[in-house]
Amino acid sequence: MLAPPTLHLLPPPPLLLPRRLIRLTPLPLDRQLHLHLRLRLPPPSPTTTTTTTTSTHPPKALAVCNPFAGTYRLLPTLGSAWARHGTVLAGPGGLVLVLTELAALSYTPSSGSAKWMKHPLSLPSKPRSPILASGARAVFALCDVGTPWRSQWKLYSCPLAALTGGWAPVERAAWGDVFEILKRPRLLAGAGGRRVLMIGGLRSSFAIDAPCSTVLILRLDLATMEWDEAGRMPPNMYRCFTGLCEAAAQGSAMPAPAAGGNNKVKVFGGDGKVWFAGKRVRGKLAMWEEDDLGTSGGKWDWVDGVPGYGDGVYRGFVFDGGFTAMP
Repeated sequence: MLAPPTLHLLPPPPLLLPRRLIRLTPLPLDRQLHLHLRLRLPPPSPTTTTTTTTSTHPPKALAVCNPFAGTYRLLPTLGSAWARHGTVLAGPGGLVLVLTELAALSYTPSSGSAKWMKHPLSLPSKPRSPILASGARAVFALCDVGTPWRSQWKLYSCPLAALTGGWAPVERAAWGDVFEILKRPRLLAGAGGRRVLMIGGLRSSFAIDAPCSTVLILRLDLATMEWDEAGRMPPNMYRCFTGLCEAAAQGSAMPAPAAGGNNKVKVFGGDGKVWFAGKRVRGKLAMWEEDDLGTSGGKWDWVDGVPGYGDGVYRGFVFDGGFTAMP
């Protein structure tokens, strides 16, 4: 017998102290919480002899659901776009975006159409870690414009009102080499929807295989279009992601710095909160929280009680619950 589906939830302060994940089984509560889930729909029961294509490749769709109440609503099927592993973004007014390598697909319930709108992407490469900045009503993404031997990242944006042909680079001469100092950068939304966070490993040098010395969080203020350093992972915390803490606990030899320096750090978050999971960090996550004004270095903390997998890497997402709304 299969166990009921569960989510592991970290409530925001001051709802739960100390910082620990709790296991949540969906129950009928009057709390709005909409998630977008990827589904493989069961094929219809064949009434006549058909080819095996239908049963082998069932249609694929997104579902908007409230896991607390156990309710959901299917969105129109995505067709072949699903095979490109698009990134799903939720926008205002029920807007859903799926960004693939070649196009952006949009669906708005209020449009009255039961189809996805297709918007070709005019980007130099596949968009990496696209985010929606709600305050600016725009989508931001990183693109690799470098060579097969060395990545070179550039920031692009597109207004929600101009998804077709609206993509343009976001650059300023004063920024200098801001995109060169981070290894494998990742974008996340800052607090209030008016800031963009860029997180990555801080290169110890500009050599291609240089290890990273820590994790750096840069912040772009969309009002002033200026970057600043929002946070830097404390050395004692970063050492756990390199395996030094685990080696010290086991009394084994200290591992050499990993080439490339990313040490399998997984990053997720949004709205000014960032979580870090690592292959060498078991049972906990590192957490960084932006201050309301965005003027300090933020707050770093550990989140305990993480039920990871065999490799220790845990994936997650951030959502904002509301009240009594049906999908």
